[in-house]
Amino acid sequence: MLEKIRVIFTIPELRKRIFLTLLLLAIYRVGYQIPLPILNQGMLGGGADDVGLFSSLLRQASLFSAANLRTITIFGLGIMPYISASIILQLLASVWKPLEELKKEGETGRKKINEYTRYLTVALCIMQSIFFLWNQAAAHDRGSPIHPAFLAAAEATSSSGGMMYWGWFVTSILTMTAGTVFLMWIGEQIDEYGIGNGISLLIMAGILAQMPAAVTDLVQNMQWRLTRFQGIGIETLVLLISLFVAVVFGVVFITLGKRSIPVQSAKHVRGRRVFGGNRQGLLLRINQAGVMPIIFASSLLMLPSLLFGWLSTSIHAEDSAWRMGLANFFNEIQLMFSRGTSFFYNLLYIAMIYFFCYFWTAITFNPKEMADNLKEYGTFIPGYRPGRRTADYLENVMTRITFVGAGFLSLVAIVPTIISSSLNINSTIASFYGGTALLIAVSVAFDLVQKIDSHLVMRNYKGLLEV
Repeated sequence: MLEKIRVIFTIPELRKRIFLTLLLLAIYRVGYQIPLPILNQGMLGGGADDVGLFSSLLRQASLFSAANLRTITIFGLGIMPYISASIILQLLASVWKPLEELKKEGETGRKKINEYTRYLTVALCIMQSIFFLWNQAAAHDRGSPIHPAFLAAAEATSSSGGMMYWGWFVTSILTMTAGTVFLMWIGEQIDEYGIGNGISLLIMAGILAQMPAAVTDLVQNMQWRLTRFQGIGIETLVLLISLFVAVVFGVVFITLGKRSIPVQSAKHVRGRRVFGGNRQGLLLRINQAGVMPIIFASSLLMLPSLLFGWLSTSIHAEDSAWRMGLANFFNEIQLMFSRGTSFFYNLLYIAMIYFFCYFWTAITFNPKEMADNLKEYGTFIPGYRPGRRTADYLENVMTRITFVGAGFLSLVAIVPTIISSSLNINSTIASFYGGTALLIAVSVAFDLVQKIDSHLVMRNYKGLLEV
């Protein structure tokens, strides 16, 4: 392996791409720490010491958006608006005729859709930054979000406090929007001049950056003796390491797992020669939907918890008995949707993962189009006539393997919840044992290895995973 790594850095083009990628990721991590100007971080509702529903939502959103939402920075929105815009246009392209036709135009259509994605990203950035800043500034009635030094300067120059506030608000919106657009540009530069998928690498960098804090927390709470699982002892550490290896193995298996369908090309005669008749395999991914079902399911399940939690705290229960009963009712419903404490939550989580697995597979996998392509190239599946029969067969196969993939995805998704609640482990540590973080990290890592392998194989070297 060390020899293969040495070979990687002896190839000038590959070495240049890797160093450029590392430099751009370093720039992202620097901007991740820079707070917005004129900002009093201690007055914000999403500060580092906050707990509660909104803080939980911020931590979850930060996990898969390469963002720092708990302290407002210039990259506070992360790359999530761009991802949201891409998903929206991808869904529209399957139901809206103009975008569907544009998608079929090849490279020209792809560039046009990318242009629309950028415009939609800017619009989403403005809307999200307005909501986020407004919510943060008003949270807990903590006072003005503007730093006292700037307020004092405004009073000294007889400037209007209202003008100062709105000036800060507009400046912050523009800064956060520009930060997301800059991250989008960094991702595109990595795609074109670096190595790997730029947007995915930004998200992976944000996930891996949380590992040192998680390991530090684990070491600080570690008791270097046998505790019979009453705390984090040696046996708990051994169990955590074993579970991590097992979960990573399972995630790799489901990420790379494919169902091979035998296909055969038709024979044709030219002169005295017979061409075609070769038997090949059509590969269908077991986890066709990727990480999207977990992202959709976890995001939607946060909304009821936030809604009923807000309703239970906003009712003045001391006014009357029925108000107290209503507040307790909303609180009980909120607990049902609480992560890690409710069987109902985990059951609903699994059901939604299954739903979104089939939904996203239906959006991204088109059996009719695949059957038409096979027919056009003179290829067929033995035992099934080209056209509708082939499309029906492909759809049935994808339905069956999606059921298996969704089941494994559900298991991986609830592993962090089980570990956190049963072993009393911090949720930050447990998040690396499954769910969105681990799936994204494994998927991006394999994509990166495949990109590097393509450069090595092109120069007659062995790939990183070849023996």
